[in-house]
This record gives sequence, C-alpha cells and structure tokens, in this order.
Amino acid sequence: MTNPMAETSPSTRGRILAALYLFVIIGGITAQSFISDRLVVGDDAARTAANILANKSLYRLGFTVFMLEMIAQVGVSLLYYDLLKPVNRSVARASAILGLTGSGIKTLARLFYYAPLILLGGASYLSALQPAQLEALSLAFIKINNQGAAIGIIFFGFEGLLRGWLVFKSGFLPRFLGVLSMVSGLGWLTFLWPPLGSQAFIGVALFAIAGTIAMSGWLFIRGVDDVKWREGAALAVTSIWR
Repeated sequence: MTNPMAETSPSTRGRILAALYLFVIIGGITAQSFISDRLVVGDDAARTAANILANKSLYRLGFTVFMLEMIAQVGVSLLYYDLLKPVNRSVARASAILGLTGSGIKTLARLFYYAPLILLGGASYLSALQPAQLEALSLAFIKINNQGAAIGIIFFGFEGLLRGWLVFKSGFLPRFLGVLSMVSGLGWLTFLWPPLGSQAFIGVALFAIAGTIAMSGWLFIRGVDDVKWREGAALAVTSIWR
C-alpha cells in the first residue's frame, strides 16, 4: 500500500493547502459578514429573533458554511504540518495541535449559533418560557458563540506564530511570508483581552487576510522549492534533533 499524499510533490500539496486556505477566508466572510451580521441586530433581541424566524433557511446556511469552514481549517493545519515538518517536526506538531484545538473550539461554539433555531422553533416544551425570554436567550447564545469563536482565534494566533517561524526558517518558502504569519499571529493574540480583540478585530483581520492571500498566491503561482524541501526532509530523517 502506498500513501498518495507522500507521492505528491510538495508544490502540489502546497496548492491544495492554498485552495483550502482561500476557502477558509471566503467561507468565514460569507457566514459571518453576509449572513450572521445581517440578521443579528446588536443588543436588540426582538429584532434579531424576528430576522432569524423570517430567514431560517439563510440562518441554517450560515451554520453549514461555518462547518465547512472548520473542515477546511482542519485540512489547513494538517497540510501545514506535512509541509513544514522538515524544518522542525516538534514545532510543526505543536503548531498543528494548536490549530486543531482552535478548530475544535470554534466548531463547538457554533452549537450556540444554531441554538436560536431551537429556542425560537415553537416547540411545546418551550411554552413555559415567555417569547421575550426565548428571544433574550437566543441573543445570549449568539453572543456566547462569538466569544467561543474568539477563544478559538487565540489558539490560531499561537499557531500562526509557530508556523511563521517555521516558514521563516524553511528555506523553501520566502521569509517575508513567515514574517506576515508571525505578525498576524500576534494580532490574533489581542483576543487574550477580549475588549482589545474586539476593538482591533477589523485591522487584524484585514492584515491576516492579506497575509493569507499572499501565502496562497505564492503557493499557487511559485509553489514550494521542491529541491530544498526534499533536502530538508532527508536531513530531518537522519537528525536526532528533528
């Protein structure tokens, strides 16, 4: 039995990674900006509930896109590990674990995003609660979803720092991409203090998107230096420090 991925060139794996990376951006922007943010009205529980009830299919679509985004994010973390392990297997493993943990947290947070569809669904067992209470609970769950996603972003921040260091040291990818990743990672760490993260979100997100587009564009157009990657992989096999 052979491993198809092992037989695929590093550049080809990099292009698969780039495609998934771009899907994460597109999926996240679509679900958050064009669906969730359109239906959720600040602290107005009644209007938010009315919007969700009037657009149930759209709201469910947002959940579906969030899930697909996280599946792609898992693929990104695993493919980055495969791509960067010749640099330092231990650091690449730690980066992947942080990324997978962040994906798990964000995925679980989306349960709270979906909760309003249950609370506002008119089930008989919810008749003990007043409509205003159900609306307030629905908005509270949406906000918990947002906070849960922010916690996941912290893990992505640490992942970005380690990944950026690996790219910087790799030799088969340009160093400026590693710097972009490390700066983006530091930006996401503003969510260690949630009020700061919320205030800085737009700027940090735009910078991170620019860095992701730069990385994806490089992987699509220039690809990985396959010769240097294979040299690093061969050295990693024989080195006790990797």
